[in-house]
Order: sequence, then C-alpha cells, then structure tokens
Amino acid sequence: MGNQHHAETEAGLPVIARRLLAANPGKRIFAFYGGLGAGKTTFIKAVCRELGATDEALSPTFALINEYRTSAGEPLYHFDFYRINKLEEVYDIGYEEYFYSGHYCFIEWPELIEELLPVESVKVAISGTPTRTIRF
Repeated sequence: MGNQHHAETEAGLPVIARRLLAANPGKRIFAFYGGLGAGKTTFIKAVCRELGATDEALSPTFALINEYRTSAGEPLYHFDFYRINKLEEVYDIGYEEYFYSGHYCFIEWPELIEELLPVESVKVAISGTPTRTIRF
C-alpha cells in the first residue's frame, strides 16, 4: 500500500475509485481493510459505480456475498466476512469459484480469511472520519 488519498466527503470517493482502478489494471481481487464504520462499503459502492454497476452496492454482512451487474452484464462480487466464525463457512460458499473467476471481487474484513486471499490481491486500507484516508 503505497499512496494515500483523502476524501473530505463521499463526493470525493469517485475520483479515488477511478485512481484505484487505474493503478491496478488487470487486477480483480480487492481486499478492504478498516474498522467498523471506516467506510469500506461506501467506498466499494463508489468503485462499483465506476465499473458501471446498475445495482446499488449494499453491505452483504448477513449474506456473506452480494452480486451486482454492470451495464454490460458483467458480475461484480462483494464479500463481507465480518460474521464468519470459521473458514469452513468460506469454503461452503465456494469462494474459489468467485476469487478465480476473473471477475471483480471486493472483500470486506479480509483479515479473517487472509490465508485464502490470492497473492495478487490489492490491499486497500481505509481509516478516519469524517475525512477518509484511503491507501493502496
């Protein structure tokens, strides 16, 4: 995680989302680190909008995974592992099919499944309120 980017409000997030995608061409797995309320879901919403999502990104806290579609029909996968108790739960959802699908995967609470993350995952750290600092 090299560069820091700052957003005073949510209005600044689309610019940072574009920078994240531009800085990581070809990357599809993005792991978002940050405490409760840091803005992980809010930033993922901005990234999904930049990718042309036609659905509003919502936190998949209870479902573990949400799937959105772009205007071109491509799937975007959004994971939230906050409530997992053991790795078997991640195996049960067939994480490999998603992580190795070639489609975008956005992962909240990746530290709970660190050993399962592909090596090429892009790590994104989010901190601070109301001004968010986003490092990648």
